[in-house]
Amino acid sequence: IMKYFVYLIVSRKYAKFFSYVGITNNLKKRINLHNSSKGAKYTRGKKWYLAYKKSYNSKSKALKEEYRLKKDKKKREKIKLNFNLKNENFYSFTL
Repeated sequence: IMKYFVYLIVSRKYAKFFSYVGITNNLKKRINLHNSSKGAKYTRGKKWYLAYKKSYNSKSKALKEEYRLKKDKKKREKIKLNFNLKNENFYSFTL
């Protein structure tokens, strides 16, 4: 059985915070692609950190969760806040 991951990555450029929600069957490779500017166009040129991941045994369930997460701004903000609190140096890092 192939596992699929729904993930949320966060980045900071200057004083602005960004997040991106995606789906993959190889999380490590996908984040490396984002960080080498070979991932989604939106993610190019930024350093990304994994803030949330959840695994699924079916691609269709993962796609449904990805869609829900992309539409749920409150949940995304909660995940970003939680990540920032756990990684307080995230606020102070510079590129």
